[in-house]
Amino acid sequence: MDSNLLKIFTTVAKSNSITLGAKKLKVTQANVTLRIKQLEKQLGLKLFHRVPKGVILTKDGEKLIPLANDVAKNFEKIQVQMKNINTQDSLIVASTYTNASKRLIPFLKKISSDFPNLKLELIRKTKIPIVKLLLEYKVDIGFINHIPTLNEIMVLNKFHNELLFLEPKNESIPNNTILAYEEDCAFHNGTKEYYKHIGVTDYTTTEVEDFEVILACVELGMGKSIIPRTIVEKLGYMDKLKTTTIENHILEIPTCLVCRKDNIPNISDYLKNMDID
Repeated sequence: MDSNLLKIFTTVAKSNSITLGAKKLKVTQANVTLRIKQLEKQLGLKLFHRVPKGVILTKDGEKLIPLANDVAKNFEKIQVQMKNINTQDSLIVASTYTNASKRLIPFLKKISSDFPNLKLELIRKTKIPIVKLLLEYKVDIGFINHIPTLNEIMVLNKFHNELLFLEPKNESIPNNTILAYEEDCAFHNGTKEYYKHIGVTDYTTTEVEDFEVILACVELGMGKSIIPRTIVEKLGYMDKLKTTTIENHILEIPTCLVCRKDNIPNISDYLKNMDID
């Protein structure tokens, strides 16, 4: 049933007149008469009695009026909600440990300021890969330290990381042990790639779940690592270690803000233009 038929019916019922109803609806009297007859035919009921001053509801019309009013109210609610559908009510954000201090905190501060009514939920330091969480629709967006290769995932924003190869200042006995956050960490894999570039083939790996501990271990000669400059600076190790800046053509590990292609946030334009470097 066309909801517009019910709107015409309720308008005529309130006006007790097809002529006045037509004026309120800004359509012709003939059009209203035709639509009322169409509704009566669909329902198999007579809805109005004609009287000298206009029309009055039949008993069946009186039964229909509260139902029609409910439909009209619900339809108005739907219209309002659809007009506001582009607003973002909530956002589930996942982040790697690496991005927590560098970009996640500035991101949360900025988006909370620009969207004070937005409900934010944070997932961090999870053992489940962020891309897997996105694929399973468990998060809306995520910060990852690589460019995604899956067709289902798209990049909303890309941030550059200045990478440093870290060694102890005084190394009497070379130790090429890779000190990294975890096996699948982008900086772990990046160190392997860099070793290949400089011709290092003999190395082992030690997993350390804290960047400050990694830096302390490098200082003590327990191994080497690749970490973004911002983290090294923040933790106060720039002057304690031998640092080598890695050029982008040798190794690039960007931070990407990503989402599913079929689950793009309504504020995607905002996210694409966000500057949190």
